Amino acid sequence: MARVDERNARHTVSISEGLQRPDKLTTMPESPAAAPKRPHVVVVGGGFGGIATVRKLKRADVDVTLIDRHTYNTFQPLLYQVATASLNPGDVTWFLRAIQGRQDNVRYLKGTVLAMDHDARQLTLDGGVVVSYDYLIIAAGVTTNFYGIPGADDYAMPLYRRSQALAVRDRMFALLEDAAINGQDRDLRIAVVGGGATGVETAGAFAELRNDDMPTTYPELDPKRIHITLIEMGPYVLAPFHPKLREYARKSLEKRDVDLRLNTMVKEVRADGVVISEDDHEEFLPAGVVVWASGVTAHGVLSEWHVPQGRGGRIEVDGQQRVRGLTNVFAIGDVSVNPDIPLPQLAQPAIQGGKYVAKLIAAEQRGKTVKTFKYKDKGTMATVGRASAVAQIKFLPRLTGFPAWVIWVGLHIVTLLGNRNRFATLINLSAKYLTWPRSHNAIVGETPPVIAKKPVMVEARSPRKAVSRAVARKTAEVLAAQGHEGVRQDSDG
Repeated sequence: MARVDERNARHTVSISEGLQRPDKLTTMPESPAAAPKRPHVVVVGGGFGGIATVRKLKRADVDVTLIDRHTYNTFQPLLYQVATASLNPGDVTWFLRAIQGRQDNVRYLKGTVLAMDHDARQLTLDGGVVVSYDYLIIAAGVTTNFYGIPGADDYAMPLYRRSQALAVRDRMFALLEDAAINGQDRDLRIAVVGGGATGVETAGAFAELRNDDMPTTYPELDPKRIHITLIEMGPYVLAPFHPKLREYARKSLEKRDVDLRLNTMVKEVRADGVVISEDDHEEFLPAGVVVWASGVTAHGVLSEWHVPQGRGGRIEVDGQQRVRGLTNVFAIGDVSVNPDIPLPQLAQPAIQGGKYVAKLIAAEQRGKTVKTFKYKDKGTMATVGRASAVAQIKFLPRLTGFPAWVIWVGLHIVTLLGNRNRFATLINLSAKYLTWPRSHNAIVGETPPVIAKKPVMVEARSPRKAVSRAVARKTAEVLAAQGHEGVRQDSDG
């Protein structure tokens, strides 16, 4: 037993408050260091709030450690573009270690926080790493909320992480490839649950992929037999927006032939679809993909962090974003909630909260104080598709259509981290929205082999002349109705 304890002790690593050499980990010291050390600020989470905090501390007289379980930051507002094959995953992710390149007082540490000891001011990470702190900022974000709906956790596909967006994309193309051989005579549905910004943007992108790209890329399939269904339990989409903007979004979705199911609840998610309820009438919707964009909740591990939790499991904070009942511990962004002044779970509250806490810590080092945090609402936006968006921006009139869409595209490109990501996203979105045929821009991954369910004969077909998009779509519908496009299925074997 003594040997086991000795071995575990050797594998325990401490990151103390004075990280004078942030490129190296130090083993647990046998005696206190004589030299004075700067305060150690630990930031848990490399999202919007965490990055904003770290950057704001660049000139502060502190050492900073940024902890995240991933080695990259994910720009979540554009994940749906990855899921719908318009952007590469690298376009919306940024290497967190790159933050050390222009900031000498910061280091990045990969790890998952398992427990917190606020009396000892220490965090325990997976892998036997212990991190001590003088100031702790929790910016860990949230995760998908399935609301206890049967089967949702097993079969619904969230859009909250890069891996999840890739899973949706690959699942979609796997279904289309299979349908190209086996599915000309049956319908295919993609269901999106949740009528907020993510749900609306995702449903709109799927609809445009079907309407604009598939007549060229999948001429075997009849677009009218591919359904995009958006399910929302409320009476309208984009609930936080002005009624005028909600109505515009609804009409824009319907114009793209999105099947809107408002005032509709999801009762169960199955491997082959969803059970919905509208006016006490239950219906089963067959669906090959069920995208879950309905809500978020705090990570379950927060119960091990010894912090007060409020609505949705979020960490309760006061007017200075301090965790209630704790000293020098703060929480910002989606994971935090001030019961007196609840804020929306958006990027701007996280960014502003992070900058505020950094300013507060820097001020305390100089013996000064700052006023309580006050969120400045700059507005919010959502897009439905090409040249179609809604925008509520402070000091501007409510915008719809092309002007709102241009602002949406520009703002999202500018706020991406890293010039490479900005240029890559600009090029990919330009190729998607400004050139034709846009279908060739689809960014695909691996799909499983397709096994024909009936004997299939692939034959030569007559050469086709260049035609307009409308003619191509009509031709595809006729061919799909006939059950062939160079591929003939023999029903008699």
